[in-house]
Amino acid sequence: MDPIQHILNQIPIRHDLASQLMFLGVFQGFFLGTLILIRAKKTTAIAFLGWTLLFQSLVFLDTYLCYTGLIKYLIQFNDSTEAFVLTIAPAFYFFLYAAIKRKSPALKQLWPHLILPCVYLLSQIPFYTAPIQVKLNAYLGAYYENIQTAQVPESFDYGYHWLKDRFDWLILISFLSYIILGFQLVWHERRRIRKIPHQANLNKYIFTRNALVLLGTLFIIIFMVLYRYDDDSGDHYIGILQTFIAFSTSYVVLMESRFFEKSWFADKYETFASSTVSFEKIETFLHDTDYFLSQGTSLKNLAQKLETNANSISQAINKNTGLNFNDYLNKKRIGVVKERLISMDFSHLTVEAIGNSVGFKSKSAFYTSFKKHVGMSPSQFIKQKKQ
Repeated sequence: MDPIQHILNQIPIRHDLASQLMFLGVFQGFFLGTLILIRAKKTTAIAFLGWTLLFQSLVFLDTYLCYTGLIKYLIQFNDSTEAFVLTIAPAFYFFLYAAIKRKSPALKQLWPHLILPCVYLLSQIPFYTAPIQVKLNAYLGAYYENIQTAQVPESFDYGYHWLKDRFDWLILISFLSYIILGFQLVWHERRRIRKIPHQANLNKYIFTRNALVLLGTLFIIIFMVLYRYDDDSGDHYIGILQTFIAFSTSYVVLMESRFFEKSWFADKYETFASSTVSFEKIETFLHDTDYFLSQGTSLKNLAQKLETNANSISQAINKNTGLNFNDYLNKKRIGVVKERLISMDFSHLTVEAIGNSVGFKSKSAFYTSFKKHVGMSPSQFIKQKKQ
């Protein structure tokens, strides 16, 4: 029997809960990433999210094959995705950048971030073109040290190992660097929202912030696995986390999808969500509960409370008032503010405090909305009423 085949036959095939979870994550990651890239424009934020998912899925497909032992049927491709590991964090950073900055990064901004993965890719060409014995031994050294290794020609040069032996450090440095850069983006966006809240897209900010937290969690898990295991035998823990990332991303994309509200499958005004809601029901709920005075009020949350969908609420409000949801909400708040500004029961509060008491999160948002709906500043309104 061929010596190589004899060694390959000794590699066991294992399928357990970890392998099944990894398979689901890889499949879902490829599916969602491909779907996103088909639908998204090339350099938008969602496109970079699609590339991130594809890179992750490709890397953890390799992990899945190695963990289960199926790599023995494709041993020539062992460790062939290492360079893609170094593209995950940059792709994720540009997703954050495009989402927060609301513009696509220029080519001159993109290419420097590809230097590290490209340098690593070029340094490993000797390994990629190496005899199959070299790749087989690399796999055995990472997973099955008890199996006898294959004989490698004495003339083979292992010079590529200098960078390969430092690959774990390159991963950690890459992820940590882009987490720091991502944190700066999110922090600056948070400060911008505080200054001009009326121009802020809170949902986008919250999503990017939570995505950065998830990347930080991935970094911590990677660090713990690399610290605990000297070889690749702990990589399946990272693969399981990737499954969580793939399905949680799918959940967010699905929940935010317009398919449930404006589907091609539905007739006009027909939706897959709950039944439509009347404007009277919205008005009654808001006044009976004073829900509109809460800072946590949102269209999505209101839809849940009324057991309907956000699109139905928007249509009802716009049809009956000509306003969008935010303007409708703020107009009601300003109506309460006008009463409280001239009421003795609230004379102990400052103007800003009264604004906060009806749901405005900042002074600037309150003053902007008051002037828009009343035509003057709060102080001018008070002065007018005292005359």
